[in-house]
Amino acid sequence: MIVNLEQIALQVCNLARETGTFLLREVDTIQHADVEEKGLHNFVTRVDRESERRLVDRLSKILPGSGFIAEENRVWNPSEYTWIIDPLDGTTNFIHRVPLFAISIALMRGQETLLGVIYEANHNECFYTWKNAPSFLNDRPIRVSDTALIHESLFATGFPYYDYNQLDDYLQLFRHLLKNSRGVRRLGSAATDLAWVACGRFDGFYEYGLSPWDVAAGGLIVQNAGGKVSDFRSGENYIFGRQIIAANKHIYPEFLKLFDTWKHELS
Repeated sequence: MIVNLEQIALQVCNLARETGTFLLREVDTIQHADVEEKGLHNFVTRVDRESERRLVDRLSKILPGSGFIAEENRVWNPSEYTWIIDPLDGTTNFIHRVPLFAISIALMRGQETLLGVIYEANHNECFYTWKNAPSFLNDRPIRVSDTALIHESLFATGFPYYDYNQLDDYLQLFRHLLKNSRGVRRLGSAATDLAWVACGRFDGFYEYGLSPWDVAAGGLIVQNAGGKVSDFRSGENYIFGRQIIAANKHIYPEFLKLFDTWKHELS
């Protein structure tokens, strides 16, 4: 099957914007009864499920016969082309009306990511790219920062909400960055963290315990914006390996060394 990735990416951007409008319309309607706990500190609402239903329905029409890896229904309809979608990245923010949450959509063929779209609804910001293309924010090309040193860098991370076995080592790295950088932010949306690395707002991002729908789109957006993305061992298994580093290419080597020093069991 021959596909026009640019055309599909722009269609997905429009879909993400439409679905983001739905999220904003619903954010003030959420009640306690609408919230379910899928696991320890892992929440889902009727809005997550309806957002996913809308995305799957439209993406199936954009690319007929494609398969899906989606947060709420996991894996179905294996196919040559697979959509990886998070219908509401930042559900806890959404529940508490914290105005930062996103939709993340990636298209993969085998192990290769072909396109990525992240729409942060509250700021009406659509980040997107496709294979061999620049990365864009609302039609404007974006690049990662050119910050050269860790101590001049601003980082983003996320704290684990269920896997605490590696927390001590993780907090040791967090403490080091607090002392030796311009700070570390925790937004509550890994997709947005990656998008903000791609446009230079953050110089680097790291987290473990993530799922494919958290990072597939953002990883490609960072790479096509000139950044470096890997797992904690500098390998390429960041989509399914549950750990990710993303940074500009200047600080990446120094950043990666911190994981050799502090990771111990962080793998």
